[in-house]
Amino acid sequence: MNLVLMGLPGAGKGTQAEKIVENYGIPHISTGDMFRAAMKEGTELGLKAKSFMDQGALVPDEVTIGIVRERLSKDDCQTGFLLDGFPRTVPQAEALENILTELGKKIDYVLNIDVDQDILMDRLTGRRICKDCGATYHLVFNPPAQEGVCNRCGGELYQRADDNEETVKNRLHVNIEQAKPLLDFYETKGYLRNIDGQQDINKVFVDIESLLGGLNA
Repeated sequence: MNLVLMGLPGAGKGTQAEKIVENYGIPHISTGDMFRAAMKEGTELGLKAKSFMDQGALVPDEVTIGIVRERLSKDDCQTGFLLDGFPRTVPQAEALENILTELGKKIDYVLNIDVDQDILMDRLTGRRICKDCGATYHLVFNPPAQEGVCNRCGGELYQRADDNEETVKNRLHVNIEQAKPLLDFYETKGYLRNIDGQQDINKVFVDIESLLGGLNA
């Protein structure tokens, strides 16, 4: 099964990616992992990507697309893959279609973990971190036994600057604006499947399993 995973920050994409990979035995391919592997292997494209990243610049599309092509050609992708973080734009999505056609493959589904923006705000602004040991808590989902105090070491809990309401709101806005053309593109293609990410984590995966079960039927 060849899957693309989408979802806004806080939607639970990472958790579901782990479950899909564990249950279906396909590689989880994230943009960051691809870049790191290509740089470690010293491939021509990997070195090109490194030269941009070392300068703090965005890696151009042609380099990113080349690295994706290299990665999807590897043996572990023969029975499927889960792409995460690519594509991010419609031109990248069109390039992915071309790569898959060259490889004799196609996308089965684009899974979009869909969560209401207000719920994402609560999820993202509720995170608290221990100043001393780095333990992570959530005011709603995983609160400390004593407010503001780490269960593990008694250290003081704090909110990261990028978890405050204004920053989170801006981050979500940017991500929504970026994702919309891509979601529209995949809906038109018939690949898009929206998964209700507001349910319990395990129920979300039950819905994904139900959908993916049809691929093996």
